[in-house]
Amino acid sequence: MASTEKVDPEQGKEAPPSPKPISGPSSATCTAEATCFKVDVALRVLLFASTVAAIVVLVTSKQTVRAPLPLSAKFNHSPAFIYFLVALSIAGLYSLVTTIGSISVILKPEYSSKFLLYYAIFDVLILGLVASATGTAGGVAYVGLKGNDHVRWQKVCSTFDKFCQHLAGSLAVSLFASVLLVLLIWLSVFSIHKKIPK
Repeated sequence: MASTEKVDPEQGKEAPPSPKPISGPSSATCTAEATCFKVDVALRVLLFASTVAAIVVLVTSKQTVRAPLPLSAKFNHSPAFIYFLVALSIAGLYSLVTTIGSISVILKPEYSSKFLLYYAIFDVLILGLVASATGTAGGVAYVGLKGNDHVRWQKVCSTFDKFCQHLAGSLAVSLFASVLLVLLIWLSVFSIHKKIPK
């Protein structure tokens, strides 16, 4: 015998999920992005400090020895070291400007996408400049340390030991600055990648 009761079609069904409000990025994304820019600021401050330290050590690399004739060695006696100084100065100024930019992005996050793209591009350019200058100065410093018998270039670090120690210190700090630039590039690319919708 069939039941004469009417079945309510709405009964037994699950309530449809409430629509998610359309809004900007979630708080988790904003927090992660703010953290990325805080790390960016810290790395850029370190970059500024390392370039300034390398410049100071390079500029103070001078020595005079009393041989039969007084001889002096200064960083500005070599075009490679002058190029090294200019590249470090540009990198230091760049790091100062971009640190201020990163702080402004932390205060106004809506500009983060543009800044990340510009940072990725210009960080690569500055890395190329610093790396080429470090390689150039390092090559000249290596000839000063070891000499070259084939072209009769004498090694000078046995005579100008303090001068060469300063150069080595400046080159080491410059290599550290190059590593910081690589980390900054990775951070920018990673942050851009996280913004791509999946």
